[in-house]
Amino acid sequence: MESRSMNAEPSPILSLTSAFSYGVASMAMVFINKAVLMQYSYSLTLLTVQQLATTLLIHFGRVMGYAKTRGLNMATAKRLFLVSLFYNANVAFALASLKGVNIPMYIAIKRLTPLAVLIAGFFSGKGRPSTQVSLSVILTAAGVIIAALGDFSFDLFGYSMALTSVLFQTMYLVLVEKSGAEDGHSSVEIMFYNSFLSLPFLLFLIIAIGEFPNSLSLLVAKSNSLSFLVILILSLVMGIALNYTMFLCTIVNSALTTTIVGVLKGVGSTTLGFVLLGGVKVHALNVTGLVINTAGGVWYSYAKYQQKKNKPPKIMSDLEAHRK
Repeated sequence: MESRSMNAEPSPILSLTSAFSYGVASMAMVFINKAVLMQYSYSLTLLTVQQLATTLLIHFGRVMGYAKTRGLNMATAKRLFLVSLFYNANVAFALASLKGVNIPMYIAIKRLTPLAVLIAGFFSGKGRPSTQVSLSVILTAAGVIIAALGDFSFDLFGYSMALTSVLFQTMYLVLVEKSGAEDGHSSVEIMFYNSFLSLPFLLFLIIAIGEFPNSLSLLVAKSNSLSFLVILILSLVMGIALNYTMFLCTIVNSALTTTIVGVLKGVGSTTLGFVLLGGVKVHALNVTGLVINTAGGVWYSYAKYQQKKNKPPKIMSDLEAHRK
């Protein structure tokens, strides 16, 4: 397998494939996790099992020669610890929110992340964003508020978990940007450290809050149901696929591409969320807010794309990382 230069453009097929794969995996993961949590409410245990499966798969893949990754390095682990902590906190709170928030509202709330990132950037000295970016983010936030006012299934706990997830996702993104934690590592390596470093933290949590061992017993019992077992296995597989495609898309393309794909994915997920997994009660105010929120998200992606056109691209090859 040949490596391309860090300054070379990725092949159109690789760029398109990585972006499309991330979009499909991201959309599928929301619905699969929602389906699992409708039958199994222990979200932290589910996340722990997903991360354990990822760690073991990559480890044995490396041992057997299928995954070309470097062995565990403690210096790298220390450098990526906070990144992993915030990343997994984001996922944990997102999973918890799905137990009480319908998918269209969940996606709308998660679109508040750019607003939080802009605020964090402003206070960290990055300066004021462009007018288009600011207005699009405000429109996105206004859509969430309007949609929430018309949400018949409003759940305070679910909304709180989703908003907390946005906070941790913001901390994760800001930390990655400041530390350059992804530089020099392949997408598989980043995924391995994320999963490996999260396990002690997640194990402590599920024991501390009382999920374990009841959650494990229930998981084993429910696995006797073929339908649940199939959904659980899909959840584990898609969890690995989502993490890999997210990091790959960011490395092969850019963080901007990953953001745009996420917004476009959200449009499809919002539409499907109205008709799948238990029927969402529709209110004119709720629909209006979601439309405004989606329009703000698309506008934000366009505004960032326009900014990106005026800057030289910074591309890191997924394969180049193995030469360092």
